[in-house]
Amino acid sequence: MNKAANISTADLQRIDAAHHLHPFTDYAQLNREGSRVITRADGSWLWDSDGNRYLDGMAGLWCVQVGYGRTEIVDAVTRQMMELPYYNTFFKTTHPPAAALAEKLAELTPGDLNRAFFANSGSEANDTVVRMARYYWARAGKPDKQVIIGRTYGYHGSTVAASALGGMAGMHEQAGMIEGVHHITPPYWFGYGLQEGMSPEEFGVHAARELERAIDAIGEDKVAAFIAEPIQGAGGVLIPPETYWPEVKRILAEREVLLVADEVICGFGRTGNWFGSDTYDLQPDLMPMAKGLSSGYLPISAVMVSDMVADHLIGEGGEFYHGYTYSGHPAACAAALANLEIMQREDLVGRVANEAGPALKAVWTELGAHPLVGEARMCGLFGALELVPDTSDLTRRFDPVGEVGVMCRDFAFRHGLVMRAVRDAMIISPPLTIAEDEIAYLADRARKALDDTYAALKAEGRVA
Repeated sequence: MNKAANISTADLQRIDAAHHLHPFTDYAQLNREGSRVITRADGSWLWDSDGNRYLDGMAGLWCVQVGYGRTEIVDAVTRQMMELPYYNTFFKTTHPPAAALAEKLAELTPGDLNRAFFANSGSEANDTVVRMARYYWARAGKPDKQVIIGRTYGYHGSTVAASALGGMAGMHEQAGMIEGVHHITPPYWFGYGLQEGMSPEEFGVHAARELERAIDAIGEDKVAAFIAEPIQGAGGVLIPPETYWPEVKRILAEREVLLVADEVICGFGRTGNWFGSDTYDLQPDLMPMAKGLSSGYLPISAVMVSDMVADHLIGEGGEFYHGYTYSGHPAACAAALANLEIMQREDLVGRVANEAGPALKAVWTELGAHPLVGEARMCGLFGALELVPDTSDLTRRFDPVGEVGVMCRDFAFRHGLVMRAVRDAMIISPPLTIAEDEIAYLADRARKALDDTYAALKAEGRVA
């Protein structure tokens, strides 16, 4: 019996405040307000301990691709737990679900990504990338190639190494930086190119060539890899101009630098293709992934490794001193395999490309006409609304940054919709299974949240 079911919301909040340290949280503020207690979920919907219902416009944390309540995944995990609940993949050992999942991922990923290294989270996958990229170049006879180039507003996880790869200044201030990481401007036209008076096409080339300038300044003989999300997710759903990735590909083709495509958010159908790399015709050397791999039902991640990199790791022998207790956990692999089977059987990737994605983009674009919205952008099934104080001057921003986004997010919750605020942009990333009537509900509740935010700001004299 679930004992928590008989505990009041107030008591659950008290227990939580006394003992639970949440991720990415202002603890004093949370303890003043009390946690929202989510107790169950089904399809695209969540319920809290007071019986309130919410459409999960964020698919958990960008991850519940197939929706909640999929008994096929639960049953697959149960069978695996009964047969082999755990064994490690150290000591020259494997088990059937790990081998089967590695084979399936080699089948689904682009190019020659034919080998998988398993971990438990996107952060761990990107820690693995740091180790693997530097180890690869050492094995290739170029040990000085140590520097990894990332981007401002990039997000690659929250461990010390992964947060250093990312471009979130607040994380760097708290966790410090590791040596050998350099950041460049992201392809964020609304945030940078617009301010400089550039068209999206001009800015896409300009931002890409910052990579070229960085490699040449640091020295190609020192640069190991460029790590980038095809679309930057946690940075604000930064969809690059069409000119960006072709120019990046040209730059890397002319230089000995690995491409790491971080597919932790973009992967598994989110962009309307299996991977964001498919959407932008990328052939990465390393591809970290997590989240949608198991639809969040159990923790699992992987780094897919190209044949070129694997040939040095495998062909020359010697131990790669890296791994985790739960690398390739059998139950997590079983969950991932069941999740991928659902996605293929129901053609959820095609559904995003041809049905749900276009339908959501149509209503999302309409919200771009709201007097609070400076830009509405979307690719596949994730998008952003940039909130601005004056739509006649899109270079203006709210001060302080982020306050209005949080206000709108809180109004959205009151209207039964989960949206995320990144700075003053409202972000959505719903399950790939979202239905037509749920898309209409999402748009309606997002509009109500915008209206309430606008009314509050107008009362304060902060908008016209």
